[in-house]
Amino acid sequence: MTRQQTGPLYFGWYIVAAATTITLLTVGMRMGIGPFFKPIAEDLGLSRTTLSTIVALGMLAYGIGMPVAGFMAQKYGSRAVLLLGTVIVVLSSIWSVNATDPFSFFLAFGILLSLGFSFTSPVALTPVISRWFTRQRGKALFYLSTGSMAGIAVMTPLLTFTIERYGWQHTLIGFTVLFVLLVIPAALMIIRDEAPEHTDLLPGDSADGRSAPPLAPLAQLTSLAAMRTLPFCKIALGLFACGFSMNLLGSHGVPMLTDHGFDPITAALGIGLIGLVAIPSTLVLGHLADQVPRRNLLAAIYLIRGLGFIGLMMVPSVWYLYAVAAVGGIVWAGSIALSSAILADVYGIRSVGVLYGWAYLGHQVGAMISSWLGGWGYETFGTHWVAFGSAAAILVVAGVVSLRLPDARFFQQPEPSRA
Repeated sequence: MTRQQTGPLYFGWYIVAAATTITLLTVGMRMGIGPFFKPIAEDLGLSRTTLSTIVALGMLAYGIGMPVAGFMAQKYGSRAVLLLGTVIVVLSSIWSVNATDPFSFFLAFGILLSLGFSFTSPVALTPVISRWFTRQRGKALFYLSTGSMAGIAVMTPLLTFTIERYGWQHTLIGFTVLFVLLVIPAALMIIRDEAPEHTDLLPGDSADGRSAPPLAPLAQLTSLAAMRTLPFCKIALGLFACGFSMNLLGSHGVPMLTDHGFDPITAALGIGLIGLVAIPSTLVLGHLADQVPRRNLLAAIYLIRGLGFIGLMMVPSVWYLYAVAAVGGIVWAGSIALSSAILADVYGIRSVGVLYGWAYLGHQVGAMISSWLGGWGYETFGTHWVAFGSAAAILVVAGVVSLRLPDARFFQQPEPSRA
């Protein structure tokens, strides 16, 4: 089979563009709950505690749906999973805007909508991109992660504007219509599960400059057996640290900075700068991901991010805050892309969806824990060091552990021992 080309551009990049757009919508909506919070609470008469619980359980449902999405993508293909997820999003959105009591809203908005988004999440899209790319797999997956950062940056202000103008019900339905109009054509016309035999390799070239791409050293393992190996456990630990730190900053970053004397606007701009810098930084990191050992880059991201959490707790002025935020933004978006790329390198593309789904569940568990710890730690001890110090420590551990990951592209032997 020859490479599929559309003019001079490898067709795999069209798949990356479609997948990035789907990710922008999925992650932007799933992580853009903030603008919906007060309008929903007021309209349905829900307390903040009740709605917070619904949102937290929805985040867990989003994580639980990831392994299911990965398994289905492996068995039925990414296209089928995307179409199923779109149907669930449509049904749950209609149910959500018609819900009149907390329990039905919890089932519709908290559980069903979260499961629908898990089927259109990067977990469902990573396998098809991994199949289409060998030489530039790291770059392609980094571009996919750009959709997550862009989703948060674009969807949050857009949802805020439309909710204020049209209300949360019309906003949710309008989003759903847009979601259908973009996702279904992309799934049917662009997403292709069968990749060319030589993927994106150049004639006579491969990912390592030899005549054939390196074989994934643990590709013969079943998904269950792979989950018992040390490389998988180390990647899962890193994603736990990623979820713990990202959700902590998103939930408690602004309150922490205002407690330290910054005004709300300055605090919000400081946190927002992290996401803004993360978007272009993925272009550079994506290039590096195919040039250097991925484990080294992943370790550097975790270590720098850990130091950034300490820096945020100690910034004495506005410009120090912006400087720390800018440095943190450089390494904010790379851990998920690198983790999925390493999973494909070590275990092969056949199992990457399932393994990534289970590892990402750890990401969501970390997110839930940090959301609770950020509030409990401050109320109990009167300091944010409990939560933010824990995040820094966990990130440093994840960075050190990542240095011991195998790198199949550079022919280093994987660890044979089991966790």
